[in-house]
Amino acid sequence: MIRRLLIANRGEIALRIIHACRELGIESVAVHSDADAHAPHVAAADRAIAIGPAPAVQSYLAIPRLLDAAHASGADAIHPGYGFLSENAAFADACARAGLIFVGPPAAVITRMGSKIKARRLVATAGVPIVPGETPADQSDAGVRKAVDRVGLPALIKASAGGGGKGMRLVREPGEVDAAIKSARREAEAAFADGTLYVERLVESPRHVEVQIFADAHGHVVHLFERDCSAQRRHQKVIEESPSPVMTAGLRARMTAAAVAAARAADYRNAGTIEFLVESGGSKRTRPTSAGETHPTSAGETRPPSGDDALFYFLEMNTRLQVEHPVTEQVTGLDLVRTQMIVASGEPLPWTQDAIAQRGHAIEARVYAEDPSRDFLPQAGRVLRYREPRLPGVRVDSGIAEGGEVSVFYDPLIAKVIATAETRVLAIARLLAALRDFQIDGLRTNIPFLMTVLAHPAFREGRLDTAFLDREGAALAAAIPDAAAAVVAPAAPLREAGVTPATWDPWAPHAETTTATYQTRGPARRRLPTGAGRQALTAPMPATVIAVHVKPGDRVSKGDTVVLLEAMKMEMPVRVTDDGVVAAVCCTQGELVQADAVLIEMQ
Repeated sequence: MIRRLLIANRGEIALRIIHACRELGIESVAVHSDADAHAPHVAAADRAIAIGPAPAVQSYLAIPRLLDAAHASGADAIHPGYGFLSENAAFADACARAGLIFVGPPAAVITRMGSKIKARRLVATAGVPIVPGETPADQSDAGVRKAVDRVGLPALIKASAGGGGKGMRLVREPGEVDAAIKSARREAEAAFADGTLYVERLVESPRHVEVQIFADAHGHVVHLFERDCSAQRRHQKVIEESPSPVMTAGLRARMTAAAVAAARAADYRNAGTIEFLVESGGSKRTRPTSAGETHPTSAGETRPPSGDDALFYFLEMNTRLQVEHPVTEQVTGLDLVRTQMIVASGEPLPWTQDAIAQRGHAIEARVYAEDPSRDFLPQAGRVLRYREPRLPGVRVDSGIAEGGEVSVFYDPLIAKVIATAETRVLAIARLLAALRDFQIDGLRTNIPFLMTVLAHPAFREGRLDTAFLDREGAALAAAIPDAAAAVVAPAAPLREAGVTPATWDPWAPHAETTTATYQTRGPARRRLPTGAGRQALTAPMPATVIAVHVKPGDRVSKGDTVVLLEAMKMEMPVRVTDDGVVAAVCCTQGELVQADAVLIEMQ
């Protein structure tokens, strides 16, 4: 059995792994960047080691620093969590060469399945249906453009090394193709250091259903049933549940068998997920073969799938634990993280397929620091109040504490709230009650939006597809009462003194009870010397400038992107609101700008 485990991650997943270590009697070693020096996972571990500055590329993504930390702590194993280096074959290989157990699949398997292109080819040979598409041998922009032309519109341009919606662009019109290729490649290179792209035919109005699988080194492969992740926005999952509302016994049998076949074809080890698109009707159906060829069901036929006859297509394999793994744990009663370490230690799976059963219904909502009223703009800053709900049947996985910071350098996930009950109706009601009792002040969150989605008739009736929140998200956000979306300000005396959540910092060193001690944190913000006809385009939050597309004197039109920012793993284009001329450029590529910093002055 593993003796001492270094956790190469942060936040709620690091805490989840630490808890599993305690049950198994394994010593836990946390790592942290400078920004996370006081994070909960650092305090919870048996030992913690600093690994570098706040930017992930200099800390959590720095393989040499992680290996040095493992050796310095005497760890004999590394758990990558999810995100960061969890699907990085070079990291898994480096761990093996350093004599460390990697809690996950071998490097060769990550390489095999981490490439979406290679994964599609592999599972097709195992008889698993795949979405029609093409991988161009010519990876130039022109080559990808020709592949789009051959596949036809609408289409998805996708990163081969992608995941979580990164490096993915939907194209419906010919005029969108070139910009989509460049944007997808740029995002893929930034996120995965691999700009390889492929093209898939868009499956209109699908559901996203994934199957949890587990494999050991003794030839055993099992599934732990399915999760429905159709409630997603911009390809980012928001609400997940198990079982899927559209699942029938026949469809479940076919999908789980396909997932196990895919895992066996990959010679998989440890926990993984096979993701599928399930056709939900409303578009012309095509029936795939194992080689990915397609045949119309009949000329012009448009009909929804009928239960067991529904069509499904392999989407990708995630060679790691998933953010949404708690819903599977809740309906099966099995500890996936504990089992990961047992299997990584060389032991066989502790259960057989016949012993795994689904019980009840579980729903998980991801609570993010983001502002639904501003197109879900990520938020960063101090959490002034943090009170988790404590209700029967409710589980909260979180990596933050009251007084902690939501950093601009990392994902804005605050917590996952999971409700479990005998039925789906009761699970929804329980999750709504939990979210209603969740107190988070100091920055905006998506909790009011989550509650609005859970109360929507389409969600309650299980009538969702993956585009539902993209279609209805703006209307749902607009329906949130202002009072529900507002940030709760400090106590009344401080409000009267002009102190706001942006300036109030009771956790600052040597803070007193007088308002004089509450100061604006961070460097001073640049202000515009404004004149008649002048307009300032500012940063909506702290971010890194990826690109500046204009120079002084350039004429621009309303809607043009002049600066591209990146923060919290998300690209944010800054667009002009009126026709005009660029008077001054106040930022440079690679610069880290503060919230409200002037980026461009317009005349």
